[in-house]
Amino acid sequence: MVREIWKRGFTARSLRYWTPALALSVAAVALAPYAAEAVRARHRSPTSAAPVRHLPYPQLDWPLEIANSQYAPLQWSEVPGWNDDDQLAAYRTFRASCKPIAAKPDGAAEDKALGDSLRDPCRDARAADLADNAAARTFFERHFEPLKISKLGDADGFVTGYYEPIIEGSRTQNEVYNVPVYRRPSNLFVRGFKQDATSLPNKGPVYRKIGRRKLVPYYDRAEIEDGAIEGRGLEIAWLRNQTDLLFAQIQGSARISLDDGSTVRINYDAYNGHPYTPVGRILIERGIIPREQMSMQRIREWMEQNPNGADDLRRMNRSYIFFREVQLSEKDEAVGAQGIPLTPGRSIAVDKSLHVYGTPFFITGELPIDSEKTKNPFHRLMIAQDTGSAIVGPARADLYFGAGHEAGKVSGRLKHSIQFVMLVPRSLDPVARGRKMPLPDARPSEKIAKLFPQLPPTDAAKDAVKDLPKAQDQASTAAAVAAKDTKAPAPTTGTSAATTVAQNVVAPPVPLPEARPRLESDRNLRRLRYGRRTRHR
Repeated sequence: MVREIWKRGFTARSLRYWTPALALSVAAVALAPYAAEAVRARHRSPTSAAPVRHLPYPQLDWPLEIANSQYAPLQWSEVPGWNDDDQLAAYRTFRASCKPIAAKPDGAAEDKALGDSLRDPCRDARAADLADNAAARTFFERHFEPLKISKLGDADGFVTGYYEPIIEGSRTQNEVYNVPVYRRPSNLFVRGFKQDATSLPNKGPVYRKIGRRKLVPYYDRAEIEDGAIEGRGLEIAWLRNQTDLLFAQIQGSARISLDDGSTVRINYDAYNGHPYTPVGRILIERGIIPREQMSMQRIREWMEQNPNGADDLRRMNRSYIFFREVQLSEKDEAVGAQGIPLTPGRSIAVDKSLHVYGTPFFITGELPIDSEKTKNPFHRLMIAQDTGSAIVGPARADLYFGAGHEAGKVSGRLKHSIQFVMLVPRSLDPVARGRKMPLPDARPSEKIAKLFPQLPPTDAAKDAVKDLPKAQDQASTAAAVAAKDTKAPAPTTGTSAATTVAQNVVAPPVPLPEARPRLESDRNLRRLRYGRRTRHR
């Protein structure tokens, strides 16, 4: 028919009908590949393309990562004693911590778990001065999420107490006051810090310079007590005895009541780089004071009754603290490591290598607050504002109780396990960070699961496995007999015989993951492929 049309030729009338048809045919041929791709894309399963996997998996930015710790999220209704506390007092303490937090420049490096996430709660806390407990509780519940935290493998955390001693002293040395309180020496060096830095680390090595370049470890307690740095004008004041100085160094601050009626306030400034050894632990290990009776009062009593033994015991703690004089009135509390005055009953010292100053911790349990023999319910929201060389771990804290003898009695008998609940700002979004986690490997398809059925081993296979050692022994015996009788045909060796037995044993099946469920998109894709094959036959 085409040949007949071609013979007739094209007239003006026929061209009027054939030109649009030819144009449509050319367009269809040109657009055919694009149309096919559009059909494939429409029917393609969204999960059919395997994600690109990078092995080994990249280092992930986890939502919260605290070394050597375990934690579990809680609901506010699951926090014991949360509704029994006075959160307004904690709110005021937290609001005081927000001032140095807000003073940090934006984008300042912070390698702790919470990073700079306290900025948002602090911004709202400084903007609103709350006046009732219900509003304060609502503030913490709106901005934070409770997270139970403890050391890896432990159920609870551990707390001790500290206070600010009030000690008698003098500005000048005399027969009564002859123990010096030293400020930081000028020959004390810490790598990475200037000598006049306002804040030096309370961990790690500390050096002194000999000549121009040589650095050696700084003097220990015994060397300093024997006069290694005396005569350099480093004395802030003078105390009655070394025991008073030791307790001031353990607490990190003190009020020195001078003989002229005035008061000198001293705070921690630096240490000599040697590890801290608790003198109470030595007394327990030597059987001098039972563990259940250990307290700071008992240590002081024993030292006063055994002055010679006290000298030896004190020098076993090679760590030595240097102080600086601070301008505080008698009404002001001691200044913590965050640089603000502490709040009795609301401030705690934490491990600054793990936690950020200003972090709220709800500490709940029982503690001997009223007396040494009884325990009282303790449910209190505390704010991390200080640190100490003996405070190490994710759920380890020193509770500050104020100044004076009574505060010393309470803090001296605290050495107890208790539950820690850390308040984590809601701005730390674990869902958003979790999107960076790689996907798990795909499960095998239903077809592969049918091709490799996971059948349990038969009874014959189990018996063969049990008889395998016996068959090996018999094969070894046969090989030995054949070696003696050269005329007998040499049997297979023990190794080959055992191999033959092992080959007849059916290996236990390797468990495969559950088959991937059949999806509607897979069925559509199969129909498309089947239709494509039938169309082009």
